[in-house]
Amino acid sequence: MVRENRSTIYTVCYMFSNDQDEVADLFQEVLINLWKSLPSFEGRSDVRSWIYRVSLNVCISLDRKKQRHKTVPLTMDIDPYEEAETNQNSRQMEMLRQRIARLGQFDRAIILLWLENMTYEEIAAIMGITVKNVSVRLYRIKEELKNMSND
Repeated sequence: MVRENRSTIYTVCYMFSNDQDEVADLFQEVLINLWKSLPSFEGRSDVRSWIYRVSLNVCISLDRKKQRHKTVPLTMDIDPYEEAETNQNSRQMEMLRQRIARLGQFDRAIILLWLENMTYEEIAAIMGITVKNVSVRLYRIKEELKNMSND
């Protein structure tokens, strides 16, 4: 399950930090939470949707804690993201990532799910909002991203 969804987990973590060590910490924390919550997964939703939900919850929670506390980064000798990193090398992707990082947590999560080609229905189920709300929010988020400068 982790191998099949590794890039999904990495993408969520990467959207919440541009520091490789912090991304590794987020990735590890997501894996721990997936492991802990696996017995309670009832299969009522798609596994991928569940992984998104857990990943987003972990990243949002740790992002909130990070804003309150300073942490000391640890080094990691292995790179579990090697494959996913090669797809993130273009300048345009980096500019988009920087703009998305400036959005609020909720909006960042919605645009991330949309960029992962999830349907409005899937996004609504993961985020706990209506399909109409997804539509309105995505429109506003896209407009906000268009109007941002690259500073």
